[in-house]
Amino acid sequence: MSHVAPHTMAVVGAGLAGLSCAQALLQAGHTVHVFDKARGPSGRMSTRRAEDEHGPWQCDHGAKYFTVRDAAFRAEVARWQQAGVAAVWDARLASFDGNAWTTSHTPIERFVGTPRMTSPAAWLVQNLGEHALAQWQTTVQRIERSEDSWVVISAEHGPHIQRYDAVLLAVPAPQAVPLLKPVAPAGAAVATSARMRGSWAVMLRYSSPVVMPWDGAFINTGPLRWVARDSSKPGRTGAETWLLHASPEWSEAHMEDSAESVTAALLAALAALSGFTGPAPVAATAHRWRYADTEAPLALGGWWDASLRVGLCGDWLNGGKVEGAWLSGQALAAQVLQA
Repeated sequence: MSHVAPHTMAVVGAGLAGLSCAQALLQAGHTVHVFDKARGPSGRMSTRRAEDEHGPWQCDHGAKYFTVRDAAFRAEVARWQQAGVAAVWDARLASFDGNAWTTSHTPIERFVGTPRMTSPAAWLVQNLGEHALAQWQTTVQRIERSEDSWVVISAEHGPHIQRYDAVLLAVPAPQAVPLLKPVAPAGAAVATSARMRGSWAVMLRYSSPVVMPWDGAFINTGPLRWVARDSSKPGRTGAETWLLHASPEWSEAHMEDSAESVTAALLAALAALSGFTGPAPVAATAHRWRYADTEAPLALGGWWDASLRVGLCGDWLNGGKVEGAWLSGQALAAQVLQA
């Protein structure tokens, strides 16, 4: 690409897919502006941090861990490990089917961000370089064609002055639809075809360690789907924290319920788990993920319209999961660079 004049591109969404895409475009010599509605990067590789009367605490309430199969992603994760922003979580795992507990001994390595799940994304942003600009708390509402370039219009700043040679959307499918419908109906149709589901997460704090024979458990009955001792992950400090994830089915049925009623229901389900002997938590905080996963993720890699110079990436386009998100960003960048 070195013989081609550098372009200026907009990436909307600073989860792992968007950052992966931005990183690849920057390495090829282009200028990239990243927009995200949150206060910082990471998307669903997320950590809640706070302090209450019981002291400081943190809990990964989005992606619980990630696995590595692809060689390019393995090399990327090795860079994260070297930088100290990821490590293997040597978790003792179990599963419960409603009657019996089984211990799972799968040889799969499970990785987490260190000291929190947001760390790899924060590290990527720090290392994007001088040709990158990241704008936080910027909610992109529309993208419009202006002559031969794109204009980004956000709720907070209106039309941005910079004109973009390409716009790449790294957002959940339902958020991509209204952005693309007026300007790229084919892309809107792709996003419409992915059915994303919500998930309720409840973060629990305890005054002392809860001793269980496992660190994480897959629950295959009732409203719970995953229960984990977040404090067992490497590099964690602060209060003893546990995470509850509700099943997609239960979450979808209770998406509009209050945080209080969801917390009560999931705490009751935890108390009812045979063999869970923890004391009552001193505090609980619920978080609703409206778009947590995709019922049947697409297998497109990324989507790119070379004539309009608009594209899509995200885990929902590439099999789900953290690795799928990173590879989707790489796939979209490769399509852009070919063009």
